[in-house]
Amino acid sequence: MNYKNIIAADKQRTGGGSFFLILLRVAHYTTNPILRFVCRIGLLWYEKCYGLEIPYNAQIGKGLYIGHAYNITINPKTIIGDNCNIHRGCLLGQQNRGKHQGAPIIGNRVWVGINACIVGSVTIGDDVLIAPNSFVNCDIPSHSVAFGNPCVIKHRDNATENYINHLAD
Repeated sequence: MNYKNIIAADKQRTGGGSFFLILLRVAHYTTNPILRFVCRIGLLWYEKCYGLEIPYNAQIGKGLYIGHAYNITINPKTIIGDNCNIHRGCLLGQQNRGKHQGAPIIGNRVWVGINACIVGSVTIGDDVLIAPNSFVNCDIPSHSVAFGNPCVIKHRDNATENYINHLAD
């Protein structure tokens, strides 16, 4: 899939697109070094103004939705699936020691609430809702809701129903 299709999917999810996501996608996929440089300068501006620490080379699927785009930090080794929502104050970070050393892998249709923190080499399945202010440092199976600190997991079919809308094709 080329980056124009991914940008179109992002626009579909966000109702017109966000300039930040366009910069992020073009910086990641373009082979033009001048265009990549210009996009990276724009991404640095967003990082300084809004606290969006999302590296251009992160593996992020199509249809990303960033709600209330402030103070979001994503580790460059994090892998994010398609049609995910990430909200204000979220951290998707790396753990440098212990049994979960590494960065998270996020599945498709995952909703990450405000101030949620996902750290370590954990796998988040598809159709998972992570409640606001949750601390996740364990694997979450598909079709689940995760909340609290320590993380509590409850199975729920269609966990993200009415939370993730306008799915990108």
